[in-house]
Amino acid sequence: MEFLRKSTLFVLVILSFCSCKNEEALETEIAKIKTNFTVERFDRAFAEAKPRDLGSLKMTFPFLFSAKIPDTAWVERMTDSFQLILNNETNLVFANFKTVTNDIDGLFQHLKYYGKTFSEPRIITLTNFVKYREKLAVTDTVVVIAIDNYLGADHAFYANIPRYLTQNMKGSQIVVDLASAYAEKQIFQSQKKTFLDEMIFFGKQLYFKDRVIPFKTDAEKIGYSKKQLEFANANENMIWTEFVENEMLYKTDGSLPARFIADAPFSKFFLELDNETPGRLGQYIGWQIVRSYMRNNEVSLNEMLQTEALDIFNKSNYKPSK
Repeated sequence: MEFLRKSTLFVLVILSFCSCKNEEALETEIAKIKTNFTVERFDRAFAEAKPRDLGSLKMTFPFLFSAKIPDTAWVERMTDSFQLILNNETNLVFANFKTVTNDIDGLFQHLKYYGKTFSEPRIITLTNFVKYREKLAVTDTVVVIAIDNYLGADHAFYANIPRYLTQNMKGSQIVVDLASAYAEKQIFQSQKKTFLDEMIFFGKQLYFKDRVIPFKTDAEKIGYSKKQLEFANANENMIWTEFVENEMLYKTDGSLPARFIADAPFSKFFLELDNETPGRLGQYIGWQIVRSYMRNNEVSLNEMLQTEALDIFNKSNYKPSK
């Protein structure tokens, strides 16, 4: 029996070593992929513009100017007191955009590897009066990033925004939010009716991040602090047991996503430990289910993104460690 245990452990060590070597080789291959994009700083161009420059800005960035908004409104915005403060603060934090640009380059290398038809879009930075629910927009040809939503978790602009949201309002999370947006464009599920459907949807999104931004930590991918991720890892079995024993998986109760999927200061088990928990633990469990599915099935990333939630769960052989 002892011999069998040691043999099994040896095999697991060898498999883990081989997996790491394969991942290193893959990342070396992806690092050779060339990308072609520039970050166009509309925020700086607008900050430095005079009324006479408005026509030139509209020609360069026509999609940023709605026909419903008269030129006089844009001219007034150039001297708006809060806009001037925004200009100053974004320039202080993002005078050098190189770190973010390098992150985006890494994301685009991986997107090109996994999606042969991917073409780099224009990257435009701007300010939007801290509309933190509208941080960025992604299309096939243009990416717009409202950088005044990424000035740092403790920035004075965010004093009245809940902490569980501001903790991710920092430059290092820009590429994470971009990866989420690209994931949503590629994920298919015919329905999101049950709690399990919701968990698997976000599990797909998070696993997509595993592949396209592997240079980010797990905490950054899910938007947790180190302490929050440690809680989720340490209590994975307890969380799963709560979901199963309370027969939540196949329920269509709309309160479950609000309790365990949506952004929130903590997850709501209605237990004494709730205040110790991070929010979105349903997303975390969905992530582990999808990871288990990918370990136990020979499927590509794109195939997984198109697979139905129930099929993923049934074939995942998911069993959290005790």
